[in-house]
Amino acid sequence: MFSKGLFQSQAIRALHSTSKRSLTIPFLSTLPQNPGGVKGDVNDACLPPPSPDRLHGSVPWDVERVSAVALIPLVGSALASGGDVSVVADSILATVLLGHVYVGFQSCIIDYIPTRVYGKNHNYAMYLLTLGSLFAGVGIYKLETEENGLTGVVQKLWTASNHSEEKK
Repeated sequence: MFSKGLFQSQAIRALHSTSKRSLTIPFLSTLPQNPGGVKGDVNDACLPPPSPDRLHGSVPWDVERVSAVALIPLVGSALASGGDVSVVADSILATVLLGHVYVGFQSCIIDYIPTRVYGKNHNYAMYLLTLGSLFAGVGIYKLETEENGLTGVVQKLWTASNHSEEKK
């Protein structure tokens, strides 16, 4: 019975020491934080009040929702036609999909790599996201001009697995 209580206290102590580590990304350097994450006193949050700015909230949210809704008919038309869509529709599908993925990853970076904790690592993550999106845009351009487009590549991948199973 004594060993069970000792084991429980060691487990709780280990949990407390690991919980602090699990709240941060281990390989990124962090800024020193104030106790409890609070700066100043209770009234400092109200002074001065921030000016209203639509670019910090509603506009990115609207863009994310519009791109998500726009993907429904674009993907639906590609599926309904069996992959034989026009180059314009395929280009719009690939561009809207890239924009939707960009905004989604940007939201993840904002939520999980905040500036107040990770400092310049937040900016590095945003730069890497932008750089990766630019490379993806170049890849989309090459798919549309040199291949059959995004839906053509997906159609080839879909039928390639069926042909390899039929040969066996």
